[in-house]
Amino acid sequence: MQPDSAAPTECGRDPLIAAITAFLARAHAPALGEIRDTLQREIDAAGPAALATLGNRLAHPDTEWSYYPSDPLARRIHRALARRVLQHEPVLLGMEHLAAVTEKPVVIVANHLSYSDANLLEVLLDQAGAGALAERLTVVAGPKVYSNLRRRFSSLCFGTIRVPQSASLSTDEAVMNAREVALAARRVIDIAHDRLRLGEALLVFAEGTRSRSAEMQRLLPGVARYLECPGTWILPVGIAGSEALFPMDEGSLNPVPISVRLGAPMEADTLRAGSGGNRQIMMDTIGLAIAAVLPPEYRGAYASAAREG
Repeated sequence: MQPDSAAPTECGRDPLIAAITAFLARAHAPALGEIRDTLQREIDAAGPAALATLGNRLAHPDTEWSYYPSDPLARRIHRALARRVLQHEPVLLGMEHLAAVTEKPVVIVANHLSYSDANLLEVLLDQAGAGALAERLTVVAGPKVYSNLRRRFSSLCFGTIRVPQSASLSTDEAVMNAREVALAARRVIDIAHDRLRLGEALLVFAEGTRSRSAEMQRLLPGVARYLECPGTWILPVGIAGSEALFPMDEGSLNPVPISVRLGAPMEADTLRAGSGGNRQIMMDTIGLAIAAVLPPEYRGAYASAAREG
């Protein structure tokens, strides 16, 4: 989609379709007619009330450190276009691990390569028959996810919790002092625990930012606070290829091969006990589990330990 300046005050069907097709034009020009027809069908089937709700949420960015539910029409559009936009059929492996976390509080921890990672995982889970898990997905998202129209649309395909980024990784919260950042962080942790108790699956990119080299960075110890809800399970996920799907310095998608592998789940309470409550050790253990399901060139900070098993 286009930057905020192109957003209509009231979202009509045609401006929304024009914005989406403009975003997809470079890589999908031969299929734009079919894409436009698909969008018209999905929007018309959802009805004018759904379109008005989506338009209002796109025009008014979420600015509080809080939870924001998904938008049904955004999710509907996203799923309808996914197969055509991805073109190369993504590979999803490790589905056998989902049985262990069915109907349990689960925090999905994945490496982070692209703004498209959460959307990619949501679509792949749905297409692979894990629609129940995709439906209860809530993503921990930094302020940049809400910073322009295109990213806001993508964020509406699932629930999100808007969180301040680590001070060492972002200057977005420069206007906030340390106490304000700490209070906001405590608030979103409490919200995340509430969502887990409600049965939602939390998706966290524990490196704190996208990797510019595609190699894993060391996971942040503070992320272990999301795992403090009793009975929580952890599902490690390794993503490869999405750094080329939606590169950092480009404004459009590229059709590229992508693979996602789910690792063996682990119980957070057991992990905490085994690490003596040391948050960095907890997160490094999870980091190794993610690295173990990634191709060697993506393992980065965990390459040597993963190689040694």
